[in-house]
Amino acid sequence: MNGSPTIESANGRAMAFATTHWSVVLEAQGQSPAAERALEILCRTYWRPLYGFARRQGLAREEAQDLIQDFFARLLEHRNLSAVRREKGRLRSYLLVSLKRFLVSERHRASGVKRYESGPHIRLDELTDSEITEFELTETLSADRLFERRWALAVLEQVLTRLESEYRAANNGQLFERLKEFLVGEQGRPRQAEIGVEMGMTEDAVKQAFHRFRQRYRFLLREEIAHTVAQPGDVEDELRYLISVLRAG
Repeated sequence: MNGSPTIESANGRAMAFATTHWSVVLEAQGQSPAAERALEILCRTYWRPLYGFARRQGLAREEAQDLIQDFFARLLEHRNLSAVRREKGRLRSYLLVSLKRFLVSERHRASGVKRYESGPHIRLDELTDSEITEFELTETLSADRLFERRWALAVLEQVLTRLESEYRAANNGQLFERLKEFLVGEQGRPRQAEIGVEMGMTEDAVKQAFHRFRQRYRFLLREEIAHTVAQPGDVEDELRYLISVLRAG
């Protein structure tokens, strides 16, 4: 694919990455199975920030979930590539602007009318109790800020999921669970010597293991962000922006 970054994959997943990249959707001319599949995966991964935005607009839980389903059904059928270009090819901006327009159009429809009942739907996972609680805790945030915070958290969650999968495939699931604790703040962080005793490793070996862990985490983070921008050169700007969102709280 022209313009795509070269992705190394110890597990041979380079092709899987290439076919789920946002640029597959953007570069597709007309209907393409690869583009439809890529958009479906991206939507399924990042639907929760959109749900949070809908809730902040005053929609009830089930109503918001139904609306997001309908929104994705329309998105899968009608991609507006001119709108993508206006949003500089960022999936985050494109989806939020598209959802805002969708909400405006839906408010002009008769209430209770079901839409796209026969159209393509993406199966969305149920929200966990912890996510419902978080929406309540962040009720002081504006709808846009809540969306951006949930988007940044979704990116980080996806990175950790992929990293955990790699460690468990190598029978290092327990090591992953311990090393990921170093990604949080100082409070509650275990000492490397303690992990060494628990895992039967020297403190120096733990230090080296975390160095490799952090390097792989950073690589996957940039790769995950690359899923959501059109050009490889946009990755660093998007990364800096998402970090600023998380730091703002």
